[in-house]
Amino acid sequence: MCRSIKTLRSEVPATEEEIRAAALQFVRKVSGYRKPSKVNEAAFSNAIEEIALSTQKLLRQITVKAGL
Repeated sequence: MCRSIKTLRSEVPATEEEIRAAALQFVRKVSGYRKPSKVNEAAFSNAIEEIALSTQKLLRQITVKAGL
């Protein structure tokens, strides 16, 4: 997938900034755009927000074993 997206699952909770950065990298990879055109900015931003929220939800719901 995208090598610049780091694993966020660990004993130390990921910060909101780390989650947003991963969401941004994912959207960039999927869309093929580093920076969207003006007409696509809203869709790009909405996707980042939705992915960040889904990531936060996922990280809250999974169990992390000690010594990961």
